[in-house]
Amino acid sequence: MFQPDYTPVAHSLGWSAAVAALPLVIMFVLLGGLRVRAPIAAAVGVGTAALIAWGAYHMPVAQVADSAVLGFAYGMFPIMWLVLNAIWIYNLTVQTGHRDVLCRSMASISPDQRIQAVIVAFCFGALIEGLAGFGTPVAITSLMLVALRFSPLKAAAVALVANTAPVAFASLGIPIVALSGVTGLPLDTLGAMVGRQTPILACIVPFILIFMVDGRAGLKHAWPAAAMGGGVYAIVQFLCSNFFSVELTDIAGSIISAGSIVLLLRVWRPKAPLVGATEKVALTHENQSATAPVGRPDGAVLTAHPASGVRDEVADSRRDVLLAYAPYVMVTAIFSVSMWKPFTALLKHGGTSFAWPGLHVANAAHKASPLTVYKLDFLSAAGTLLLASGLLTMLVLRTSVGQALRAYAQAAIQLRSAALTVGLVLALAYLLNLSGETTTLGLWIAGAGGLLGIVAPIIGWLGVTVTGSDTSSNSLFGVLQVSAAHSAGLSPTLLAAANSSGGVIGKMLSPQSLVIATAAVQMKGREGDLFRVVLKWSLLLLALMCLLVYLQTTSWLGWMVA
Repeated sequence: MFQPDYTPVAHSLGWSAAVAALPLVIMFVLLGGLRVRAPIAAAVGVGTAALIAWGAYHMPVAQVADSAVLGFAYGMFPIMWLVLNAIWIYNLTVQTGHRDVLCRSMASISPDQRIQAVIVAFCFGALIEGLAGFGTPVAITSLMLVALRFSPLKAAAVALVANTAPVAFASLGIPIVALSGVTGLPLDTLGAMVGRQTPILACIVPFILIFMVDGRAGLKHAWPAAAMGGGVYAIVQFLCSNFFSVELTDIAGSIISAGSIVLLLRVWRPKAPLVGATEKVALTHENQSATAPVGRPDGAVLTAHPASGVRDEVADSRRDVLLAYAPYVMVTAIFSVSMWKPFTALLKHGGTSFAWPGLHVANAAHKASPLTVYKLDFLSAAGTLLLASGLLTMLVLRTSVGQALRAYAQAAIQLRSAALTVGLVLALAYLLNLSGETTTLGLWIAGAGGLLGIVAPIIGWLGVTVTGSDTSSNSLFGVLQVSAAHSAGLSPTLLAAANSSGGVIGKMLSPQSLVIATAAVQMKGREGDLFRVVLKWSLLLLALMCLLVYLQTTSWLGWMVA
């Protein structure tokens, strides 16, 4: 059994940490500085980590290879299995036109652009984040906002800032699942702790969105919508993550939050509504290329995004509207049923777990590392439940088998690069963790002592800013945070959760997110402009998260720690 030495370089923690950090530094420089494609940067990181694990940490070559292969396998299942089926369901709604019906339904709730920003970017974006994640909500909500007569730059910026609080529970909680997988901490405990941090973002973000759309005047006239949407989402996020289901946190929060705004609009309307163009704009199929100038009350002229198209009148029947919402209702129902104890016990029989062949690694306690066990719980996996939801969606939307297969193939093609990147990042994470490199870094960072509460969210923020994924950041830095917490005498659950909570704030600055947003609204080459718009909001929210986590390490808010 391989027992890692955490100070292999000159028996110095500082020198060992410097060497252990090289794979991450190289990958981040390639990604953020040289703008190398993510799969290539991750592959170089894996190669560097493998050389260090073998040369400096004296890990046997066979175990180096096994560690990387195990990490890659974990990236494919359960992570990419979930994302593949989530994107498939979305593609089914696009093919049948029900995605467009859903867009028009949301636009009909209120003509006020400030309220539309909250409902579409925040609420509906959270729903898409909860189902798919990986940049999907930014692309979709950017397009929807342009179709609702937002300027392209404003639409992209609003979509990016809105994509914060839900990210920790994206893709049915996959960032938390990944964090639990690499740290060995219980999934429910980690989800509960994150659910005691990110609600503060949910309370604040809708106010920021309204300010971005209409400045101080917007806050003065439309603040009740922000307070209702953000407050309700925060409450549901806390309750669901702590007492019901980590996987359904985003879905439940988004639906109930949107519903609360709809109820609010029955008794309250902004006195000075901010409306867009006089023409009615609606999303049509994505391959349309018509453009039409759209006038604004302030005299400006906006050209509708070619991918959105323009129609004079679109009248959807009540049946079509119900069908548009049906896939998301079915996902919620199936996952709710899966939490029922008798059903959960039945699903557990459809899986297995086993020690990865040839991988024998001890942890710091000189016991077999739990990371060497691979769980193949196929029936209870979130991706399998989504597959069942997709099959039901086929029946409800009357999708043919041919259409469904084409949508599935399209989803697989869409995710080729993402799957490779996620697999390689998880391979890197497992290599760093099992070789002892992550623990070395954790012991070195533990020197921050009581300031770890401030440092932990920043590490997660940097990780997501560079990798573009809270899942990847948690996989890379989860064990590092836990190691630092143990050495400093702090709660490992708190710092691991802080990595995820801090990471969600970096999503809006990630090069991947910026490219997705600018591509969606046809502003390629203006990523720098978009970066400058959202930078101040990211730094503001990061400062608030650092303060919250620091207070949670003290007696002031220590009672919040799970």
